[in-house]
Amino acid sequence: MFLGGIWKRGSGTTTSVIDPSDGRVLQEIDNAVVADVDEAVLRGSAAASDPQWRDMLPHNRARYLHRIADSIESNAARLALLQSFNTGKSLAETAGLVASAAGTFRYFAAVLETADADLTTPRGNYLTMSVYEPIGVVGAIAPWNSPIASDAQKIAPALAAGNAVILKPAEWTPLVSLALARLIDESGLPAGLFSVLPGRGSVVGGAIVRHPAVGKVTFTGGTTTGRALAHLAAEKLMPISLELGGKSPTIVLDDADIELAVNGVAYGVFSSTGQSCVAGSRLFVDASIYDVFVEKLVAKTRSLTVGPGRTPGTQVASMVHHRHRDSVAQFVDLAREEGGQVLCGGGIPQDPALADGAYYLPTIISGLSNDAKVCQEEIFGPVLVVLPFRGEEDLVAQANDSVYGLASGIWTRDYKRAWSLARRLQAGTVWINTYKQFSISTPFGGVKQSGLGVEKGRAGIAAYSRQKSIYWGLDEQPNPWAD
Repeated sequence: MFLGGIWKRGSGTTTSVIDPSDGRVLQEIDNAVVADVDEAVLRGSAAASDPQWRDMLPHNRARYLHRIADSIESNAARLALLQSFNTGKSLAETAGLVASAAGTFRYFAAVLETADADLTTPRGNYLTMSVYEPIGVVGAIAPWNSPIASDAQKIAPALAAGNAVILKPAEWTPLVSLALARLIDESGLPAGLFSVLPGRGSVVGGAIVRHPAVGKVTFTGGTTTGRALAHLAAEKLMPISLELGGKSPTIVLDDADIELAVNGVAYGVFSSTGQSCVAGSRLFVDASIYDVFVEKLVAKTRSLTVGPGRTPGTQVASMVHHRHRDSVAQFVDLAREEGGQVLCGGGIPQDPALADGAYYLPTIISGLSNDAKVCQEEIFGPVLVVLPFRGEEDLVAQANDSVYGLASGIWTRDYKRAWSLARRLQAGTVWINTYKQFSISTPFGGVKQSGLGVEKGRAGIAAYSRQKSIYWGLDEQPNPWAD
């Protein structure tokens, strides 16, 4: 682990980190324990309160973020390869995630260069302003599906705001986070400001959230875990940001460009092997074009290349772990029990070369209603359920009939219909004639049980800050009643 500037072995349980494409053990990780969290918080608190960091001018803090971005870019090929080994993702995808991480550090460095305090409008003979100050120590709990990009979205704005950060990577995928720690250490960031503590969420993550000196936690992961962490945060009256699950609806209207929509829908659910919180896993197609569209989508899905992430041309790589693959398979079995018809996929590839990996074929299921369990519960795999709709009211009712509200997609040539429908959907992000496009400058978050708060955007630094109001009295007798 990387504990506040010191590399050391953990004294907790040992985790075997595997390459999910073939099941080989890549490395044994000795996990952190509660005492390591205590030490990381102690070091982080001291570093964050040191005047050298606490009083550093924003444009000087920005230099550290630029150095980290430079280092990520210089090591991009190695980081992408390491992430492909650890997560099973294709090299094309992991290269994009590494580039995204570097861009995130650069973006928040630029925000620091232009961040201003607010001179608020006074309502008396005084001057008022609002300033932002660091929280102190921030806990960041990251997911396994896109480690380095998710790490950066938490680390960069928290450091930019002047905090220390303790990162808890997912137990299955700690390798890239530890590699990033090496680069951050070499960038010259003052010791203590950053730690990476691998281990079980129930042990390390829980200790971070409960620690009295941790002033905020940001978590990306499942809704059940997020709800439990929110309870712990509430006991401390501590702010928490939660980016949780999704069951995102993708909508194809009757005037959509069919070929464009087929490709977009397939990408929206099957890229990343479906292991994405925003995956468009519920597809609503206008009944008038349903049969034609689904036939083309099934043909497209069957043509996708399934294979190792490090093989050129792979479109659907292995899942992150065999246990997760088996969980996805159980959902498909459940869909069959509920009366669903598997139009394609629905099983493990028969190719002997893939036998040892955590592979699952991209799957399309029809014949279910929106209240089926596989339409309501997050599967987090390459599984799409297709449903027809008749009229906008029917569509909106079905699309919004979910405990989640993370993302959605609309395919149509009519911009007026797109606008009207986008405003009616209960989702934090709506894509129109595209899907899974992301920008660090655009806020991202969910509604309902998809989370609390937002990440990204200029306000991203403020989310890791405490806001303070300052009044400057200008009256010679500001409190006349005391005279």
